[in-house]
Amino acid sequence: MTIRVVCADDEPLVLGGLSMLMSVASDIDVVAQVGDGQAAIEAVQRLHPDVAILDVRMPIVDGVEATRQITGDDAIGAGIDGAPVSVLMLSTFNLDQAVFDALRAGASGFLLKDAAPRDLVAATRAVAAGDAWLDPAVARGLIAEFAARPNNSLPPSEDLRLLTPREREVLILMAGGLSNSEIAAHLFLGEGTVKTHVSRILMKLGLRDRTQAVVMAYRSHLVSPGSPLPPSSQRA
Repeated sequence: MTIRVVCADDEPLVLGGLSMLMSVASDIDVVAQVGDGQAAIEAVQRLHPDVAILDVRMPIVDGVEATRQITGDDAIGAGIDGAPVSVLMLSTFNLDQAVFDALRAGASGFLLKDAAPRDLVAATRAVAAGDAWLDPAVARGLIAEFAARPNNSLPPSEDLRLLTPREREVLILMAGGLSNSEIAAHLFLGEGTVKTHVSRILMKLGLRDRTQAVVMAYRSHLVSPGSPLPPSSQRA
């Protein structure tokens, strides 16, 4: 399946570089390149991509507001298959207020502009598949700081009691940055089973996406920055 992507950045050289890097991936098709957030919103409405790659700071409408309109409760766009459009946010700065705001607005991933080209492609594939992606260079600090901040949209920590032991285990591994396939390998489960667990976690906790689930795991102290992953398990 080809991943359809809209790229938005107000720096023409950066925008051209993004498209050039994407062109090496046979499964990614950049369907639009635009220079501001309003144009990104319009491109998403018109072209129904799978992923929107947005710069945090753009003229007319910034990346945070564009993300909110693309992914919010009254989302303006969906992919061709009707699935929500995932947003991958780009920034020059790793711990910036706009980044926290973008994640709260619904962004599925965050990548620094100086990341390796392979990470851009990997991040695009990850968010297109419904996974979260946080730049490895800043992931722990970002999650810990973000999780410590008030967010009334998240359910109370006590709601974790609604999860089964296996679902809690999956949530811990999600907070550790593992993808569905990596969780499946760690727990000796099928990837489809892991996807079902993730869906049930989001449903039971009333969460929008994996990013909110990870934040809740940290805020509830189910995990802490630097904590080791639980051991592999063959328990059914």
